[in-house]
This record gives sequence, C-alpha cells and structure tokens, in this order.
Amino acid sequence: MKKGMIIIAGILFLSSVMLLSVHSQEDVTEVDRSVFTNPQRPAAVFKHDAHNQNAGIENCNECHHVYEDGKLLEDESSEDQRCADCHGPEADGNKPSLVKAFHVNCKGCHEKQQKAPILCGECHVR
Repeated sequence: MKKGMIIIAGILFLSSVMLLSVHSQEDVTEVDRSVFTNPQRPAAVFKHDAHNQNAGIENCNECHHVYEDGKLLEDESSEDQRCADCHGPEADGNKPSLVKAFHVNCKGCHEKQQKAPILCGECHVR
C-alpha cells in the first residue's frame, strides 16, 4: 500500500514539474528571422505580453504600424502580419530592410524611453 502511494506521488510530482516547465516556455518567443539566409546573431528573445505590460503598451499599432503611400495610418494595425510580410532582407525604396525596421522600431523606442535593452547582446542572447 505504501509503495503504491509513493509511486502515485512520484508520478504526480513528475507530471506537475513537466507541466510547469512546458507552460513556462510558452511565453518565451523569438523574433522571426526566417527570412535571413545567413543570420549574424541569434534571434532576439521577446516576451510579448510581459513586454507590453511592463512598457504600458495597450494599443497594438504602437509597434504594429501600417503605412500607405509613405504615410502612417494612425488607427490601423498590422498585428495579424509578420514584420517580414512588409520588410525584406534589403531596403526597398522608402521601406527599410527588416533589420533596420526592427532596430528603428524596437531599439529606437527603447532609446527614446531611456530604458530597456539597447545593446546587441541584451536582445540577441546566446
């Protein structure tokens, strides 16, 4: 009887540890860099919900912008698209390359707010 209880307790313990570790990985995401054939750095780690909560960002279009004819559409959002859907590996006319778009949008905001990571290794964690 004791042996059976120990086995059941062990199974429950292992199951809960596995469930917690799987769930804790869910929020850790990487910025999509699949468009690059030879990336120079690891993908930037980005915890979307935690970032927005810490930064006080409530409107998606603060980061997910939409431009039409070179003008920002204030009330439009591109949250249902990947950045690479508009920005390619190279600049295209007035449209910056994907790397520049990330750095101008993300790093630029961090510098403007004078907080959050701005050094390469702070986002591109090995």
